[in-house]
Amino acid sequence: MSGIRSLTVSLGNRSYPIHIGPGALAAHLPAAASGYRQAFVISNEIVAPLYLKATCAALGQCEIHTHILPDGEQTKSPEHLWGILDAMIAERIERGAVIVALGGGVVGDIAGFAAAIFQRGIDFIQVPTTLLAQVDSSVGGKTAINHPKAKNMIGAFHQPVAVIADTDTIDTLPDREYRAGLAEVVKYGIIGDREFFDWLEAHVTALNARDPEILKQAIERSCANKARVVAADEREAGERALLNLGHTFGHAFEALLGYGVWLHGEAVAAGMVTAAACSVALGTLDAPARNRIEALIDALGLPCRIPASLSANAIWEAMLSDKKMQGGRPKLILVRELGRAEIVGAYSIDTILGEVDALRVDHAPAELVA
Repeated sequence: MSGIRSLTVSLGNRSYPIHIGPGALAAHLPAAASGYRQAFVISNEIVAPLYLKATCAALGQCEIHTHILPDGEQTKSPEHLWGILDAMIAERIERGAVIVALGGGVVGDIAGFAAAIFQRGIDFIQVPTTLLAQVDSSVGGKTAINHPKAKNMIGAFHQPVAVIADTDTIDTLPDREYRAGLAEVVKYGIIGDREFFDWLEAHVTALNARDPEILKQAIERSCANKARVVAADEREAGERALLNLGHTFGHAFEALLGYGVWLHGEAVAAGMVTAAACSVALGTLDAPARNRIEALIDALGLPCRIPASLSANAIWEAMLSDKKMQGGRPKLILVRELGRAEIVGAYSIDTILGEVDALRVDHAPAELVA
């Protein structure tokens, strides 16, 4: 266990550990699941053949039930949520059981939401198997499914009892999935950790090569940033909203393109470039900083432009379905300087639309992904 580092999300009597490193699944899931008579493991058709056997072995003497979902963002739907609840009722899962979310952000979100509402709330453990889930969605207790017109519109705050981020699972990630996770890593440097941003710039080659030690350091630093923010603002009354940098734009891109055409991290990457461009146009960020943000995102093989098929007006209309509205318009997360972001509710809509329009290019969405 020497290669595993443990952090804590400090929430009083609801505090929980994040275990990060190679072999974390076998090393820490047995203790996390001890005391539960039943475990209901939710995974998907891609992850289950790789890690379900090891997960069930680590659950020990639990009465184990499994539920396998299709892969893809479209799985975060009412129909699949109802399918989970149907299975739990049919298999007589009790209130004292634990759900184990084995997979990426989609599995973690829908499994966590099922845990939040089944018998008015049961425990769950996050076992994230994608980089994006390990550095972001598995930590903090946000759970949700999508509405056809708006991402994550239906959900609940429900904290896990543990997060087990086994970095060995990154080895099996396809390149697009891996790079999509790097978008959320970059986000932490932009919004509140300038030193980390500089470090990421210095280690682009190693990150692109999936150097195990560099990657582990990036995951640890990202989780430490997320844990700090969540501990200070669990339900997004203030600072936690900064974690949405690029997401208001990105969620609009995802919804308009059709869920799954762009991966979430790809949409967030283009959304962060858009937010940086808007920050310059509104006078909150200097152009050299914007250029550094775009250069880092581009160097990591992530999209920096918006498909021309999405008009600026259509993007704005989609943004109006965002959860974070204030006075009839979305609150935007803009950048003041590298390592410092801010929540902005008053801005020129024409300026935002102009910057969005300037970033549109005439390529198919897949061609915008390096």
